[in-house]
Amino acid sequence: MQQNRWFHAAAFAVLVLCLPSQGADCTRTTVGLIPLTDLGPGLYLSQFQGGLYPGGLNTPPIPHANIGKFRARNIRPLNTVGTPDPAGRYVMLSIGMSNTTQEFCCHSGTFMGRAAVSSQVNHTRLVIANGAAGGQTAGTWDSPADANYNRVRDNVLTPQGVTEAQVVSAWVKVANAQPTSALPNANADANALVAQMGNIVRAMKVRYPNLAIVFLSSRIYAGYASSTLNPEPYAYESAFAVKWLIEAQIQQKSPNGQIDPIAGDLDFNGVAPWLAWGPYLWADGLMPRGDGVTWACNELQADGTHPSQAGQTKVGGMLLDFMLQSRFAAPWFRADGGRCPRDFDGDGDVGTDRDIEAFFACLGGDCCASCGPADFNGDGDIGADDDIESFFRVLGGGAC
Repeated sequence: MQQNRWFHAAAFAVLVLCLPSQGADCTRTTVGLIPLTDLGPGLYLSQFQGGLYPGGLNTPPIPHANIGKFRARNIRPLNTVGTPDPAGRYVMLSIGMSNTTQEFCCHSGTFMGRAAVSSQVNHTRLVIANGAAGGQTAGTWDSPADANYNRVRDNVLTPQGVTEAQVVSAWVKVANAQPTSALPNANADANALVAQMGNIVRAMKVRYPNLAIVFLSSRIYAGYASSTLNPEPYAYESAFAVKWLIEAQIQQKSPNGQIDPIAGDLDFNGVAPWLAWGPYLWADGLMPRGDGVTWACNELQADGTHPSQAGQTKVGGMLLDFMLQSRFAAPWFRADGGRCPRDFDGDGDVGTDRDIEAFFACLGGDCCASCGPADFNGDGDIGADDDIESFFRVLGGGAC
């Protein structure tokens, strides 16, 4: 049965690739939609709130963030059976389809290519593995019995000398081919994706029992697309699926929270990993979003759907920057363990008055969700004079 699923998925991917190319429509430089990061508390279609997290915010609620930071600090090297071992290793894995694998691996501009040559990345204990593959849409990952998981085990993890028990984190970016129903329809592809991604993260937790943290991203701009493979507004709306999945976990774990009827059980103390946004990739074509990101036609392939090498390089850089800066990744992803972050409040602006204000607020016990640790220099003494001295030394460009 699983071999048949794999065969049909591969056959569909070949069929899509063999369809006559119509060429990207480079005149569609905008579709008039607002990136979720800019939409904030505003509404899409007058009913769906923006922002990456609840309340139209782009940072997670503090209780959820604290769980993520705790998990990040407690990721340890594991041996091949999943037991903590100072000489062991741990794995960050990608899960997804063609766009995912193209952006994650395998030329110098992709995430893995950039990480391999970065002195900031932990090359001692961290293993980065590309599990994503062309044609592997959401439905090929939603059961622990899916053939994809055996493929990853046998063809990706084993050759790198690691096991499923050593996978502690993942970047997940999935989609469906040929969507036909958009929001606000109840059967919209975004709603289907919520259910599928709920199944995916539960399946991953079965296959990867030590999976602690999963970062999710939605699609890049598809306004230039010339086919029905996954055009707008489906690329844009896939971000709502990611948002709603993460919100479902946040709400379930809040006081008196309930299991979301679409996403299903997302208990991060049991059947699922802790979930958070990875980098948000979508921008409205050539219309700059708040942080300046755009998508030009030459950053996509001829189908207007898959990223060109320039687009792959763009996403690879965005993902690496995210992993180096995120409080939920830095302790285990960075070579320095995430100590002494210059961008203390995690807003992308390094060494500003806001970083200073956030640092002293954190010393007083009021740490923001994206803030670095009160134990700034990681010596075990929280809020000591050494932390303050280290903070201002790093702020001035010095060493920790």
